[in-house]
Amino acid sequence: MAATFTALNAAPAFLTGRKVVSKARAGPAPRSTFQVSAAASQGRRLWAPGVEAPSYLNGELAGDYGWDPLGLGAKPEALKWYRQAELVHARWAMLAVAGILAQEIVKPGVFFYNAGLPENLPGINFGGPEGKVNLGGLLAWEFLLFHWVEVRRWQDIKKKDSVNQDPIFKGNKVPNPELGYPGGIFDPFGFSKGNFKEVQTKEIKNGRLAMVAFVGFIIQAQATGQGPLANLGAHLANPFGNNITKNIGTCAIPSSVDVQGITIPLTCLWPGHQ
Repeated sequence: MAATFTALNAAPAFLTGRKVVSKARAGPAPRSTFQVSAAASQGRRLWAPGVEAPSYLNGELAGDYGWDPLGLGAKPEALKWYRQAELVHARWAMLAVAGILAQEIVKPGVFFYNAGLPENLPGINFGGPEGKVNLGGLLAWEFLLFHWVEVRRWQDIKKKDSVNQDPIFKGNKVPNPELGYPGGIFDPFGFSKGNFKEVQTKEIKNGRLAMVAFVGFIIQAQATGQGPLANLGAHLANPFGNNITKNIGTCAIPSSVDVQGITIPLTCLWPGHQ
């Protein structure tokens, strides 16, 4: 009854059909959900000014800027999984971007799409007939090894600390203070000075940038048939002639490639084939 009376006092007169003669003085009105979320977001750096961070992105995760427009991480299990997936993809992307740039610097005449071909790696015996790679065996080993590693990672996500012990040498065990960072933070030179959250934030920020850069490298390569440094040089030499508008609807890579008698179709992220 008290709640109903308070609500009626706060309601406009045209809804209640009566004249308001006094104002309720029962204390400050409760804040809305938006006000509470906005107050909680104060003091945090978010992905855009004035945005409202979801309640489950409370700033505890490294690199958390409140970005989840589709609500994919609303469930705690999903949020944990997506964070680990982001970490893995970020680390692979950083290695890939560094590798592509280093390869083009060392051998600028070799297109990074073809850098792994035997003719571009002289002096290395790949085995098999005529030094060719045994594609079936290579894929089988990759599947087995990656499958084993990914299953172990999945087990750690499902039950933290369950895979800390070496499966062969039982006496070896690594600490796992935080999921996704087995053995702790890799900081052999002590740059973090014990501020591990800062190191984690730098890693994920660089990883996100690397993921965007890798996609850009691939689209550029497919559109022009050149590496990122060659494309950068061409653009700087002629900004108005060598840009995204020039390569719309073109693809420099073939629609398929034959490897040891197997035809593998290729998909161009940049639409169209020359």
